Amino acid sequence: MRVLVADDDRTATTMLARMLSGWGLDVAVVSDGAHAWEAINTPDPPSLAVLDWMMPTLDGVELCRRIRANERTAHLYVMLLTSRSGRADLVSGLEAGADDYLIKPFDLEELRARVHVGMRVARLQEHLAARVAELQEALANVKQLSGLLPICSYCKRIRSDKNYWEQVDSYVVQHSDAQFSHGICPSCYEGVMADLDTEAARRRSTP
Repeated sequence: MRVLVADDDRTATTMLARMLSGWGLDVAVVSDGAHAWEAINTPDPPSLAVLDWMMPTLDGVELCRRIRANERTAHLYVMLLTSRSGRADLVSGLEAGADDYLIKPFDLEELRARVHVGMRVARLQEHLAARVAELQEALANVKQLSGLLPICSYCKRIRSDKNYWEQVDSYVVQHSDAQFSHGICPSCYEGVMADLDTEAARRRSTP
């Protein structure tokens, strides 16, 4: 899984990148908000982003807002790093769109736990996106009958687009993905058997 680390503190990014790589993540590092935004808007964006609050060109909070406002990037899991510990700052970061908030200096075990949460959420997001894509593809291939169908009130045939009268099952098969398994209902069965009995009796009475 790919993760982006954005922080202008080179020492902090080196340490963080080393830890994340040790946990099996593919890490990309940038030193300001503008380059972070470019990295996020690539055809193959990261699944997680760890952003410092205070960065040149574009701070972490504004970057969160841009990420959430963009349909292509809105699903990205974002962790905001900051030395600010006030309640108002926490609320501000979360309202801007951060999924998680970690105060510097952070504890290694806490960071690992929070990153693992982010990885689980990111995998669920990716799985959901894949399922939605499959569903959209399936729906695009579904044929549906719609509109007014002219049907004979006596023989129950349907008039086709070419002005031919067709059996209902033939028409439905041509205009949808439905298939028919033919059988006979109880009332029709009784009628057929009565007709057969009548015909058999007629033949027996005929010299």
